[in-house]
Amino acid sequence: MNKWQQRFNQPEYVFGKEANEFIQEAAKRFTIGPNVLAVAEGEGRNAVFLAEQGCDVTIWDFAQSGLDKAHALAEEKGVQLKTKVQDLQEAEWPSEEYDSIICVFGHFSPELRKRTLEGIRRALKPGGLFVTEVYAKEQIDYGTGGPKELSYLYELADFEVFSDWEHLHFEKKEVVREEGEGHSGLSCVIQFAGLK
Repeated sequence: MNKWQQRFNQPEYVFGKEANEFIQEAAKRFTIGPNVLAVAEGEGRNAVFLAEQGCDVTIWDFAQSGLDKAHALAEEKGVQLKTKVQDLQEAEWPSEEYDSIICVFGHFSPELRKRTLEGIRRALKPGGLFVTEVYAKEQIDYGTGGPKELSYLYELADFEVFSDWEHLHFEKKEVVREEGEGHSGLSCVIQFAGLK
């Protein structure tokens, strides 16, 4: 059993039921949708929020237990989601399929991070929007969420794969995140919203 399958296999939502604040802000500032892929989306809080805004959302995640909770949350909110158990190590990224892609606190080994960001670049339609909030390397000293392994945290240079895109928002900053038991308190994040 992978660690996320185990972690999500409990009644409580590890990261709460409310969408990430940056995703909520991005939904007001930019056009997210109509056809959205949510990568490493876990228990579905961001996907459900976007479905409530009228988006057609597909979730990829490694943990069936997380996807089951995403469906339960969608049912609770009266929306529908598509889900796929997807190991990103084995993902075959489609070409220019999605209008928008989100990835909130999707943390991977350096090799898989590069592969995933390149996959996101490939899967977005021209003019499509990618929105992400992830922990910066400095987060290791905050202790308020995220991986305990430095190599799994991001730096601005990781986003050079999108250097030729229009950057609508790209910033490293301190924020307060209260998202269930998983993220709690002052944090250092990187936020990116870019148009292909």
